[in-house]
Amino acid sequence: MKKIVYTLITISLLAGIISSCSKESLDPTLAQAKAVEGSINSVEDVKGLLYGAYNRITTTSYLGRDYIIWGEVRSDNCFSNGNSGRFVSAARMDWQDTFGGCWAQCYTVIASANIIIALDPAEIEGDAALLTHYQGQAYALRAMVHFDLLRYYGQMHNGDAADLGVPYITVYKGEDYAPARNTITEVKSLIEGDIATAISMMNTAQDDNSKELFTHWGAQALKSRVAIYFGDWATAITASTAVINSGNYSIIPAADYANSFLNDAAANSIFELAYSSVDNNNINGLQYMYRGTSYGDCEGLQDLYDAFDVGDVRAAGDMIGPDPDVPTRLYINIGKYPSYDYSDNIPLFRYEEVILNYAEALFRTADNTGALTQLNLITAARGAVAHTGTVDEDMILLERRREFCFEGFRFHDLARTGRDIPFVDAVKQTHLGPAYGSYNFAFPIPLSEMDANANMVQNRGY
Repeated sequence: MKKIVYTLITISLLAGIISSCSKESLDPTLAQAKAVEGSINSVEDVKGLLYGAYNRITTTSYLGRDYIIWGEVRSDNCFSNGNSGRFVSAARMDWQDTFGGCWAQCYTVIASANIIIALDPAEIEGDAALLTHYQGQAYALRAMVHFDLLRYYGQMHNGDAADLGVPYITVYKGEDYAPARNTITEVKSLIEGDIATAISMMNTAQDDNSKELFTHWGAQALKSRVAIYFGDWATAITASTAVINSGNYSIIPAADYANSFLNDAAANSIFELAYSSVDNNNINGLQYMYRGTSYGDCEGLQDLYDAFDVGDVRAAGDMIGPDPDVPTRLYINIGKYPSYDYSDNIPLFRYEEVILNYAEALFRTADNTGALTQLNLITAARGAVAHTGTVDEDMILLERRREFCFEGFRFHDLARTGRDIPFVDAVKQTHLGPAYGSYNFAFPIPLSEMDANANMVQNRGY
């Protein structure tokens, strides 16, 4: 990965490391030039570099837009109407190897994290406990980003755990200029190790209340997400229980559901990306990809709308309905990322996810009563019909679909449970419902990476 990880990342870091340490430094456009080598001498310097890593997550090529929409249009939730030509290939699940995706951007975040992780505390001036907390956040970021890369670029769903994942990069500008892909098993182990280190290093007393930075509980939520993906049910129960027992979060009630997406740092928010009315992704952000006359490419399918009970606030008119600008678009996302000044923070980890992770883990370990109780904590707070009887996988996936629609979860939930992509609309869906195990469940490794790295192996089918 010499060309991307070492050349492109070095350039981007030298040009864009954040030097301001104000909370506004988390916003996407406030980076200032600051050389990396030899310039990190204080905890304040580390803070600026850490904010730079968060900054890189907010871009449209990663969690600021594309990563989320890929999870919707590659499923039975949404389709690309091609209004501005965006996400057409994604909706077909038809990629060429010239497609870069989020590969390069993810490795820039990892590079920033690796610089912070490698720092010697003895050489950094300032609060040692705060430095430890910052380094813990870097471990959490490194784990999350590698996990995100693995889910789209790893051969996760047409092989076995010995198949190829992604390169797990743990040093900045190391001596391995052409790293090979780690196996899925190796990547999983490294992710889990980084999360464990993050949790051990982040003291709750140092946690930031803005929800715009990883916290001790955010790392536990990440641990829960990873465990659910890999079917490690005991770990999912432990991590979910830790977050629940913290008492720091609550399920948003029905009356406040729509407004919760307008309010930064809501009671259910564990970790979110920071934006403001002056620093954001502008018309290229999620808001305009979901609605508006110029864009509005990502449109909901009727099958998604039909999945809701009558009276469920998640499908109320202020959440899903006709586009106010283009009424012929009947089932668009209105309520999530709602502000047309692009100022909404993007929630990445909500407390409701932890509850549903916990419910699934209880179901998988044969605790039907516990699973049903947790599922119905969500339905009770949404005006939906309570689940009854024996919990099954369909019930779990239905509730997750309804709770997280438009947030990028659906493709990953279908893939991790070995499901085909449902083909529910022969006119609007263009991927034709590929079967589980199809090569196109994984993205191609970008051609730029293949050309630069002699040890890189392309995914099957490309």
